[in-house]
Amino acid sequence: MDKFLLQQQVLERLAEDLLQAEQAVRAAHETATHEENIAENKYDTLGLEAAYLATGQARRAEAIRQAMANWRQFRPRPYDASIGIRLGALVCLVDSDDKQQQLFLGPDGGSMTLVSGAQLVQVISSEAPLGRAMLGKCEGDEVSIQVAPIRQQFEVLRVL
Repeated sequence: MDKFLLQQQVLERLAEDLLQAEQAVRAAHETATHEENIAENKYDTLGLEAAYLATGQARRAEAIRQAMANWRQFRPRPYDASIGIRLGALVCLVDSDDKQQQLFLGPDGGSMTLVSGAQLVQVISSEAPLGRAMLGKCEGDEVSIQVAPIRQQFEVLRVL
């Protein structure tokens, strides 16, 4: 599995998300500033609500731009067993039911599923609970996280 191709897929997905966010900003701004939405009384809040929405969408667009910049600068390194799992690792985990999952540990803005060949790859950041739990682990190590009242355990099968 090629980490560079996965990185390109992430950038493409973030570019799509940015386009949608920018369209949402424009639509909310137009609604907020349209002459028909000028408040006629203190209970007429459509324009104000649209302005809040536009502000939120603008923040979202900026966060996506920052994530894209981080992913462009990101250079995944080959796995080094003496260091263990770190940012850029492509990890195969298996749970107690022998269900495998592929994870690509990247910078912020992740949390998306990609397709590589016939396999699904979940992109997570090192700030996610599972991402944090994997840092420094090596092949054969156990990884566990607490999700509500349930403790989930995995074994690290492979790392690239």
